[in-house]
Amino acid sequence: MSTVKRFEDLEVWKLSRELNKKIGDLIDGKHFKNNFRIINQIEGSSGSIMDNIAEGFERGTKAEFIQFLGFSKASYGELRSQLYRALDRNYIKQNEFDEFFVLASKISAMNFKLIQYLQKTRFNGLRKPSNL
Repeated sequence: MSTVKRFEDLEVWKLSRELNKKIGDLIDGKHFKNNFRIINQIEGSSGSIMDNIAEGFERGTKAEFIQFLGFSKASYGELRSQLYRALDRNYIKQNEFDEFFVLASKISAMNFKLIQYLQKTRFNGLRKPSNL
């Protein structure tokens, strides 16, 4: 993995942003009628996936980045549950659910691989000296 200087360069963040935009388009398309509770929850969890990646990266330590990647992964689980709720309430169709599920699962897998990579690397972040 080459040195990444900005969270915007991380592929997992880019895909998370794409997912968030697609969720936003779904919400703006009035799929959820006036169920503002699920709108707030699904929009919040999809945004939290990308936001936690960004926040963890900007904290400047490997340990905090891993911690926030874990929060991001948890938000993925929350989003996945909300997608099931939307499907069960007929707010989205099966093909829409499948599209979001596949993209979210890819992000979760990338997130997990990044956590594994960070756990193995000796680089401790910009705020902590390396163990080299």
